[in-house]
Amino acid sequence: MPTLDQQTIDRITKRGVAQIIPEDEFIRRLQEGRPLRLKMGFDPSRPDLHLGHVVGLRKLRQLQDLGHELILIVGDWTAQIGDPSGASETRTMLSAEDVRENAETYMRQFFKVMDPNRTRAVYQSEWFGKFTLSDVIRLTSHFTVNQFLHRDDFAQRYAGQRPIAVTEMLYPLLQAYDSVAIEADVEFGGTDQLFNLLVGRELQEKVGQRPQLVFTMPILPGTDGVRKMSKSLDNYIAIEDTPRDMFGKIMSLPDDLIPVYFELLTDVPDDELDAIRAAMGPTSPSANPASSVIPAKAGISSLNPMDLKKRLGEELTAVFHSPGAATAAREEFERVFQRRETPEDIPEVAVGPTSPAVVSRDADGFDADLSHLLPALNLAASRSEARRLLQQNAVQIDGERPDGERVRVPYGALVRVGSRRFARVVRG
Repeated sequence: MPTLDQQTIDRITKRGVAQIIPEDEFIRRLQEGRPLRLKMGFDPSRPDLHLGHVVGLRKLRQLQDLGHELILIVGDWTAQIGDPSGASETRTMLSAEDVRENAETYMRQFFKVMDPNRTRAVYQSEWFGKFTLSDVIRLTSHFTVNQFLHRDDFAQRYAGQRPIAVTEMLYPLLQAYDSVAIEADVEFGGTDQLFNLLVGRELQEKVGQRPQLVFTMPILPGTDGVRKMSKSLDNYIAIEDTPRDMFGKIMSLPDDLIPVYFELLTDVPDDELDAIRAAMGPTSPSANPASSVIPAKAGISSLNPMDLKKRLGEELTAVFHSPGAATAAREEFERVFQRRETPEDIPEVAVGPTSPAVVSRDADGFDADLSHLLPALNLAASRSEARRLLQQNAVQIDGERPDGERVRVPYGALVRVGSRRFARVVRG
């Protein structure tokens, strides 16, 4: 393995890192020249990866490129329990079939970032499938209930007299045993996983293994700029979003997230990152208030947040799709949102006479029930969402906002929902 210079060590340990426990030992083991066994588990309770997951995957990929091996733990057992991290209620248990389907989807997306040649995927069932009741009791004997009630989410629910299932108490133990099963050298996770990662470190030591190092990454804020990126909060950018949606969601980010996203999701050099922070002014915590001019070496042509977001959108869309798709998404955004033109590839949807959206019709069009029409045009997931969009004045038909659920729709009409969804109605 290559000898690491200080710049490489700093890139690994400083940028996009929340905490390394203990950091000096991690650096020492990096410099030993022995491939480290890197552990990252994922709980396939949801099938989609988003940019929040990519923060940790990028760090792992940096280490893979230095010759270290990732062991990906597919949590097919713990997913059926549900990790309570950040939860205020007991999680619903999933079926084994749901877990398998989600895991397959995860893996397809996972290798858009990771090197499959330096990744070994293992399922927990390889060891938990052989567990007996005696093994479970022996595992629980290493820890106390009091230790687990100090975990933030358990403590809050206990204080609020909300239920905590015994199965949820088992989750950190099972995740910790994963580290024992593969003899992990380093485990990675978000800051909300710190408790679980430390349990793994302690369990390894109790059973006579060299305790794993703990490496946590920051939580990426979602598109609302307030809460962590999460599918359940609908503030996420999925890595399988279409190029148009991915670019558009990035353009909708609050300006003060621009430096954060550049830092955690791109390879922009540090001096250029400093320039971006300075460009964003005092809203960026690392900005230098005395600096009002971006250095020429940074290579940034504009201080305009819109231009920075376009660049960010192109870079990220190119990673998960292609440079050509990224350029097309940018051009589409500029055409639709800046020049107020219509998209070039609006899907046409045929609406026939038997559709529940059609109240009455003639040769030129029909009277429509929009609560049925928007789902039929794939512009809303359900009638309730369609009604909510109408209440929010998010719907336009040929540029006009309807004042109710019943409206006249001519054939050929352009229906627009929000800023990124379009459909053209044609005769069925």
